[in-house]
Amino acid sequence: MKTEELFYEITTISKKNYTFFQDILRNLKPNQLSWKPNSITWSINEILAHLNQYANYYHTAFINKIETTKFIEPKGQFISSPLGKSAWKSMKLGTANNIKRKFQSPKNYNPTIHPEIVNKNELNIFDKNQIELIDIIEKAKKVNIQRVKIPISISKFIRLKLGDALLFVVYHNERHLQQIKNLVEHRAFPIN
Repeated sequence: MKTEELFYEITTISKKNYTFFQDILRNLKPNQLSWKPNSITWSINEILAHLNQYANYYHTAFINKIETTKFIEPKGQFISSPLGKSAWKSMKLGTANNIKRKFQSPKNYNPTIHPEIVNKNELNIFDKNQIELIDIIEKAKKVNIQRVKIPISISKFIRLKLGDALLFVVYHNERHLQQIKNLVEHRAFPIN
């Protein structure tokens, strides 16, 4: 894939996610943010806490690698590694914006197992993180996303190419925002 196509894709999705946040999420009331249709489904606050935990890890890793890499010459083509492609494809929504596969969240990113990751400030943290991600994407355009490697959150020994890691994080965000859309559109979702 052309590098500019990758950046167009992740920028478009990230901006769409941020628009959804500004238009819908920011205006929800505390009871709506904590509502669940059943005991096994995450609330909007729990989903945002999960995304914020991932952002804490990946945004720091992205910034550190972008700022310290010696691979500062961008390339026109990006070729995913087999592991990288498998990772981001597993997160990507289906053509009908459906969540194709369900995954077990790693324990330290799971608000059901670790409810302490949910705080009263999820919306503001998510807002900051989305602005930061869009900035990270812009900075990544100035380095070789094929050569810069990012350790994944569940193992520091496994590394993804920066391009693959960016696709993974952006598709992961999109996947969970679709989960939030599904909650907001649920017939029993509180009106106010």
